[in-house]
Amino acid sequence: MTRARNVAVASGLVAFVAAGLAFPFYMASSRANPVIDSSKPLPPQATFRGPYINTGSRDIGPDHQTHPKK
Repeated sequence: MTRARNVAVASGLVAFVAAGLAFPFYMASSRANPVIDSSKPLPPQATFRGPYINTGSRDIGPDHQTHPKK
């Protein structure tokens, strides 16, 4: 029973990793319903914070001050 269980666990791990590696290719090739519609302007939150969700951000805008290198 131990060998059969090892084979089942290994098969499950291989399937999980294969699905994880294939997911970005699936998302990039899904032309029917794109994640971000490039024909529409970005919402204000996306233009301000970028495409990544950063829930801990307390940004108030770009830094207009120049900081010299030390």
